[in-house]
Amino acid sequence: MNLQNIITEYPDFPKRGILFRDISPILKNPSAMSHCIDEFAKRYHTNDVDVFAGIESRGFPIACALALRYNKGMIMIRKQGKLPGQTVKRSYTIEYGKATMEIQKNAISKDERVVICDDLLATGGTAKAAAELIERLGGQVTGFAFMIELTELGGIKKISKYKTESLVRY
Repeated sequence: MNLQNIITEYPDFPKRGILFRDISPILKNPSAMSHCIDEFAKRYHTNDVDVFAGIESRGFPIACALALRYNKGMIMIRKQGKLPGQTVKRSYTIEYGKATMEIQKNAISKDERVVICDDLLATGGTAKAAAELIERLGGQVTGFAFMIELTELGGIKKISKYKTESLVRY
């Protein structure tokens, strides 16, 4: 299946000069979504992961689908102020600004193996921050699962010590 034919492009979103690649049509298409989950399932063995972490918000459906496929749990890494209870925070730079993410302190057990899921790898700031949050709580990042990687932005360099799987590269 050619996912590039399904992904929609929006020029100048969220700001001028950015070409936004939208996975929403994949999420809406059961056969395309199933294809993506099948592809990730080929790349991560069930023994490699205890829990899937979804990065807000487009990483949530990917992490949920993989968690169901693997019969594992799913946790959320969210924007600051969106999670109840005690959290750990990490601020970082993204393509067009700054952001802060957080995770609940009790989300990860020591040495729990985590695959982090998101729609897109661009500059790598969000992915690196997510890995740092998992590791700060004692978890082990066993990999990343991205639907899209923007290779020209070099984000892979920031997370090069981890196994990283991307289904589509631009």
